[in-house]
Amino acid sequence: MAKLLYAFSCSVDGFIAGPGGDMSWLTPYLGPDPLVDELIPRIGALLVGRRTYGGDDPHRGTEGEGKAFGGGWEGPQFVLTHRPAAAAPDVTFVGDLEEAVTAAKEAAGGKYVNVLGAGIARQCLEAGTLDEILALPVPVLLGDGVRMFGHPGGRTIRLEVLRPNWYRVVR
Repeated sequence: MAKLLYAFSCSVDGFIAGPGGDMSWLTPYLGPDPLVDELIPRIGALLVGRRTYGGDDPHRGTEGEGKAFGGGWEGPQFVLTHRPAAAAPDVTFVGDLEEAVTAAKEAAGGKYVNVLGAGIARQCLEAGTLDEILALPVPVLLGDGVRMFGHPGGRTIRLEVLRPNWYRVVR
């Protein structure tokens, strides 16, 4: 059965995007990464937040073609939104989290559903559907922006180490 994986790059101080969702900070750090190269063929579908789908991606320009990871991956994408965008190949807009997770898992087969976007990852954590987290720290401090995870008032979520930077969510 497919598992939901939140794989992301982040600054050492825990930000996945700069102020206003700016992703341009990541561009100088993109390049060959053996862990990402190993992960890409294990991804069967994407579950994407609407802001991430239409946001300031360092690979901007490939998302309309249904290509993620700078064109290194192709397949079905499920965008959680109440504001569908223009149709794109292999992109399905879904208005309900449970429906989006179910459809993405079905499309992924036995592979991972890669979650893209802090907001949707947070919703999956709260719904108990997120299985694993892969953090790819980048050697930079941003100081402000979109946190990898935030919960007003705090919340502890236990993680089990599977391998360096790769964790299982403990329920």
